Amino acid sequence: MSQNYDAISHAKDGEIIYEGEGGASLFTEEQEALVVKSWNLMKKNAGELGLNFFLKIFEIAPSAQKMFSFLKDSELPIEKNPKLKPHAKSVFVMTCEAAVQLRKAGKVVIRDSSLKKIGAVHFKYGVVDEHFEVTKYALLETIKEAMGSSMWSTEMKKAWSVAYDQLVAAIKTEMKPSDPQISST
Repeated sequence: MSQNYDAISHAKDGEIIYEGEGGASLFTEEQEALVVKSWNLMKKNAGELGLNFFLKIFEIAPSAQKMFSFLKDSELPIEKNPKLKPHAKSVFVMTCEAAVQLRKAGKVVIRDSSLKKIGAVHFKYGVVDEHFEVTKYALLETIKEAMGSSMWSTEMKKAWSVAYDQLVAAIKTEMKPSDPQISST
């Protein structure tokens, strides 16, 4: 299924909205319920889960560490780097909160950030489809471990996959060089 990535709206108060073809309509009410329920259970441990999420990414793709300037020249073991956990928590929370609101908003909305900035950073560091796939796998494994076998299901995996794919589609629309005029103002 092809996506139309041309429909981005920039709203007030730091909200970035993706209104791609099909968009949130691909995200069912049942999927939303699974994502909301699991996020509510994970939220209190977002820092640890975010760190585990990033450690999984680096375990699968060790070269990904080179994409993070704060890890490049660090002598510390990666899990002890003081900048990794806050960054990992921020990314994990942003990803999960974008998933939770997807159906209600009818589109991807990212708060407290700029989708243009996220896209430009991903472009700058050469993020490609394979990186998004590794990240998706690490995210799903992190959520699976957090939920345990009693809650994790094929349906929950599908729900988080659909939500993540929508977020990635929105980021990809903005993966281009940053406009020097924008960054200088």
